[in-house]
Amino acid sequence: MDIEPGRNAAITSVVRPSDETGGPLRLARTDDFDSLDPGNTYYAYTWNFLRFIGRTLVTFDTAPGKAGQRLVPDLAESLGEPSDGGRTWTYRLREGLRFEDGSPVTAADVKYAIARSNYGSDVLGSGPMYFRHLLGTDYQGPWREPDVDGPVTLETPDERTLVFRLQRPFAALDLLATMPSTTPVPRSADTGADYRLRPVSTGPYLIAHYEPGKQAVLEPNPHWDPATDPVRKRRASRITVTLGVAPHEVDEMLLDGRAHVDLAGFGVQPSTQERILADPVLRSRTDNPLTGFTWIYCMSSRIPPFDNIHCRRAVQYATDKAAMQKAYGGPIGGDIATTILPPTLDGYEPFDRYPVGEDGTGDLEAARAELAAAGMPDGFRTKIAARKDRLKEYRAAEALAAGLARVGIEAEVLDFPSGDYFESYGGCPAYLREHGIGIIMFGWGADFPDGYGFLQQILDGRAIKPRGNQNMGELDDPEINELLDEGAACSDPVRRAQIWHRIDRLAMEHAVIVPYLYPRSLLYRAPETRNVLVTGSFGMYDYVAMGAS
Repeated sequence: MDIEPGRNAAITSVVRPSDETGGPLRLARTDDFDSLDPGNTYYAYTWNFLRFIGRTLVTFDTAPGKAGQRLVPDLAESLGEPSDGGRTWTYRLREGLRFEDGSPVTAADVKYAIARSNYGSDVLGSGPMYFRHLLGTDYQGPWREPDVDGPVTLETPDERTLVFRLQRPFAALDLLATMPSTTPVPRSADTGADYRLRPVSTGPYLIAHYEPGKQAVLEPNPHWDPATDPVRKRRASRITVTLGVAPHEVDEMLLDGRAHVDLAGFGVQPSTQERILADPVLRSRTDNPLTGFTWIYCMSSRIPPFDNIHCRRAVQYATDKAAMQKAYGGPIGGDIATTILPPTLDGYEPFDRYPVGEDGTGDLEAARAELAAAGMPDGFRTKIAARKDRLKEYRAAEALAAGLARVGIEAEVLDFPSGDYFESYGGCPAYLREHGIGIIMFGWGADFPDGYGFLQQILDGRAIKPRGNQNMGELDDPEINELLDEGAACSDPVRRAQIWHRIDRLAMEHAVIVPYLYPRSLLYRAPETRNVLVTGSFGMYDYVAMGAS
């Protein structure tokens, strides 16, 4: 039964359901993808988009809300089979899987994909490396050891079977198996850093044209067999992505029909938001979900003066979270945050280690006391990194700087592009040190919907990387590291949630992360779109489900 579109309809229902193949689906984005290489990407919207062209061992169901977090086998016939107390996991591939050229997909192609993404940091460095952490070995990667068949702890006893032999028990390997790094890559087609320009498809679409920063075009993949795919349907005749568009122009494209979806999934700009909310018809085409992210900024504990914990705590207290919330559009843009974990994940419990007053504007007296304890009663100077094409983030950085200035902390806001923000700037510790950038703006969501998937990359000292780094506070607390390992091995969901909450509290004691918003996106769905739903796995529209009339 067709559900009449209305405000927030796609959060709990499928808007305009249809399995028919419609016309072109048009998307727009303010910058480029971080990378279309499934082994070298870390933006949620890219992961969502890549499901058009790449299939993973396991994926999430195409269903609205929390049901969109349900795990379903994708390339694999079933979810993983654990043994040896959770140290060994076995997956068996479906029959009939093909690459876009018609050649068969084998277990060796999945193993190679995991090897290049997790052990090839000399060439690729932006994606998560959970498998390397779990599989161990001294394997140096396919480019340094081209004659070695990947990590010995990942076995392929036949063309359809993969066996993961982990260093320690890990109860949620099926969640890791949803990540793009399990998308098969044929070794003969791998062009290293340039693979992002033309990754080989196993999904319903293939890349027909990609001009970085300008346009991407997907066309139907003739060798995708829907009989082998329990999740995807081909609902669009082709998919076009217009890249490098100014933020307000993206909004105009949505409203005048030139685009159906804003690919970034963070919602319209504040001025457009006011226009939409004032118009009952436009308002009825919007959804305002919690995204599952927490908007945060980090202070590197290894860059002066933030190597002094009192300087970090002074910033915590002086932050004007109300002004930063306003930059995102007020309460429609999100709820003021006090914890690292968002309310959408098990383990979240409300607490406030650094209260900033009932009005959310800051506790300046407490901030000045921390500056005095740091021996800097008159304040200090620092720099803030932010992405200007993400206008709301940049304006939040400006609001942060204005709030800190009230206690003598002078913070210069620097603007960077979002496409290689983590690869070259905010996620590159050497660059931050060289340029004296002590504060880094970004938003964080779970790599998979679990406390480990949210916390490990930003808090584990063993996850610090020279490029594509997400632990921007450069925190390395042995107690937190041990708790992450304990939680990873724990199969009791109640105990796991308690561990994630404990880590949240411990991390806030270090004061390297300032959570300021649990964001809500005001998403606009064009009236031509079909099968629109907000998925709980990404906190945005499920792109692979969508079509257009």
